[in-house]
Amino acid sequence: MARGDGRLFLRGGIWWMGYSLRGKEYRESTGTTDEPEARKALRQRIKRVHADQIGAQRFVEPKSQRLTVGDLLEGLRKDFELRGKLDVTARGKVARAVTDFGHFRAVSLTAQDVDKYIEQRLESGDRPATVNRITQLVGQAYRLAIQRGELNTMPHIRHLSEAGNARQGFLTTEQIEAVIAQLPEDLRDFTAWCAATGMRKGEAAGLTWSMVHGDELHIPANITKNRRPRVLPLVGQLSEIVSRRQNARPVEVRGTTVMAERIFHRQGQPVRDFRKAWGNACEQAGVRAIFHDLRRSSVRRMVRAGISPQVAKRWSGHTSDSMFQRYSILTTDDMREAFEVAEKFREPAQTKIVAIK
Repeated sequence: MARGDGRLFLRGGIWWMGYSLRGKEYRESTGTTDEPEARKALRQRIKRVHADQIGAQRFVEPKSQRLTVGDLLEGLRKDFELRGKLDVTARGKVARAVTDFGHFRAVSLTAQDVDKYIEQRLESGDRPATVNRITQLVGQAYRLAIQRGELNTMPHIRHLSEAGNARQGFLTTEQIEAVIAQLPEDLRDFTAWCAATGMRKGEAAGLTWSMVHGDELHIPANITKNRRPRVLPLVGQLSEIVSRRQNARPVEVRGTTVMAERIFHRQGQPVRDFRKAWGNACEQAGVRAIFHDLRRSSVRRMVRAGISPQVAKRWSGHTSDSMFQRYSILTTDDMREAFEVAEKFREPAQTKIVAIK
């Protein structure tokens, strides 16, 4: 081959190729003992080198060919952690993405592979929004790798429509109390807290005693989904819950009594997934709901009580009006009550003005 077009050499019967770009020599195995096939592989690699030289496409180093989607997701996880965005929810979704896509070689994953995954999830009963959360993470991982020069292409990742995805579920106070009564004791205060405040499950699970200052709870930005700190007054039911949690703070670990760091815990351990316990409690209480319905119920209760949206948003941790409105669910009963109130309203009779001639 001509100078500048690379070279081939043998190592243990396998043909290897060597080529240079910007003064750096790269060596990699062609994976074959057949010289014509090895020359073909070298020509393909030289084409990529020339494409980089003329600015048509960035060259991807040989080691990037070995990257898996799991490697890309690990890079995304570290990026989230660096930027303070790795909360409990994000950690769980990244882990699911690694389970579902981590085994693919990053350069080998195709749009068809992604579509097949989406079809399988939908056929199993998952909602489009649930599927999107995972495929979006995979897309983010690819884009981050491209920004860092680790890859130069990514597969097309379909985004499913989430129209009509806003859930309509909410629970009455009586239903919430019925479910709580059926839960294990170490989940009752946690559930009552989320129902009263509208707080996200992951955020409530991250609350620690160091955040309690007198009759106020100072929630730092690092455990909130929107990365904004806020302060909640510990009044009424919240004060009672915190008082009970103080009594539940001592836990025995290997024969030694220690003070739990978290306000809500399960035998000293963080509150994690408890879908089975929640499902059993709902079944025994005769209620059909998911835990997140507590958040919607809290928002709806505050709105119906006449609390201003700005104050209600501070309680629940919402930042956008659009998301708050999605949770502020109006039912037929709400509409009926509003009409009945409006129907009873009578405008005062207007004074008739007669012109004096």
